[in-house]
Amino acid sequence: MQIKSIAPIAVRLPMIKPLIMAGEEVRQADNVLVRIETDTGLVGWGEAASAPTMTGETVESMVAAMHHMTSSLIGRDAADIAGALTTMDGRMYGNHGAKAAIEIALHDLLGKAMNQPVHVLLGAQIRNRIAILGVIGGGDYDGDLKDAAKKKADGFTAFKIKVGIDTPDKDAARTREICRILGAGSLISADANQGFSTDGAVAFVQAVAGSGLDFFEQPVSADDLAGMATVAAAGDIAIGADEGIHSLRDIQSHHDRKAARGVSLKAIKLGGIRGVVDAGRLCGRLGMSVNVSCKTGESSIACAAALHIAAVIPNISWGLTLTNGALGQDVTAHPIRIDRGFADTLDRPGLGVEVDEDRVQRHRLPAST
Repeated sequence: MQIKSIAPIAVRLPMIKPLIMAGEEVRQADNVLVRIETDTGLVGWGEAASAPTMTGETVESMVAAMHHMTSSLIGRDAADIAGALTTMDGRMYGNHGAKAAIEIALHDLLGKAMNQPVHVLLGAQIRNRIAILGVIGGGDYDGDLKDAAKKKADGFTAFKIKVGIDTPDKDAARTREICRILGAGSLISADANQGFSTDGAVAFVQAVAGSGLDFFEQPVSADDLAGMATVAAAGDIAIGADEGIHSLRDIQSHHDRKAARGVSLKAIKLGGIRGVVDAGRLCGRLGMSVNVSCKTGESSIACAAALHIAAVIPNISWGLTLTNGALGQDVTAHPIRIDRGFADTLDRPGLGVEVDEDRVQRHRLPAST
C-alpha cells in the first residue's frame, strides 16, 4: 500500500458564534485538510488548524509546507508512519501543524487498511467515554453566564472559561460568578491564552481563591517559565501550560521548574497523534494532569484524532476539548456527537468519520492551489 497522492485543501468553516479570547477573535475557522490516496484506492484524511500565534502556521504556509514535503513521501509505504515522520523532519524543520495533518491521514489510512479504529494502533484502550470541556468565552458577561447555565443544563461537567480578555479583576469577577452557577462537583478551568502579565495573573489567582476553579491555563507568555512558576506559587490553583508546550522537553522543563502541574496537548503543537500519545505517557510518568485539546474550529477529522488519543493515554484528568460543535458546518454529514457532556470513543475503521467531499469543496479556499 503505497502513497499515490497527497492533496492539501485549505478550507474556511463558519462558526456558530465568535469565540473571543486573549489576542484573538475566531469568527471563522481557517484549517487545512489533507487527502492522501494510496495505490490500492484507499483514502485517508487529516487536518490542522491555522494557528499563527501558537504554532506560527497559517493555511498558506501549511499548504506550501505540504507541497514541499510531498515529493519525499510519494511512493512510500503508507503503513510506515514512523518512517514518514522521519522523512518529513529530514525534509523540513518545524511546521508541526502541516506534519500533523499528514500523520493523522496516515493513521486513518492504516486503520482502514487493517479494519481497526485508530486507537487500536496506539495501544490498549483505557476508557471509552470521556468528559468534554464546554468552552465559555463570548466576551459578553451576561452571555457567558447564560452559556454556562445552558451547558450545565445540557449535562456538561467540565468547563473552560476564556479569560485574559479584560482586566484581571473583571475577569476574576466573571469567573467567580460562572463558578457559582456551575457549582460544586464540576471540573472548572480558566484559560488566559497568555493574556496576563505575571502581576496580573497573580492578582487573578488571588481574586478567584475559594471559587471552585480547578486549574488556570497559560496565564502568561509561553516562553516565560519564571512567570509561570511565580503564578504557580501564588495560590493553590493548579497552573497548566498550553502555548508553552511544543515538545517532550517543554513538558519536562515545566515540571522541573514547578511552572505547571498539567498541560494541554494538541496534535498541531506536537506533530501528530503519536507525538501527543508520547507526551501523554510522559505526563503519566511525571504525575502531571492532561487536557487533550483541539484548536478552536477544527472539524470532526481533527476531533476524531483527539478522541482516539484520549482513549489510550494514562490520564486525562483535565478532560478533552472537542471543537467541532462550535462550527456552523462540519466536513462530514455525521459530526462527532457530544451527549450530555460526554463523547464515546469511535470504533469504526480508521478515524471513524466519513468526510463528505462535496462539503469540503463548498468551503475550499484559493490557498489550496
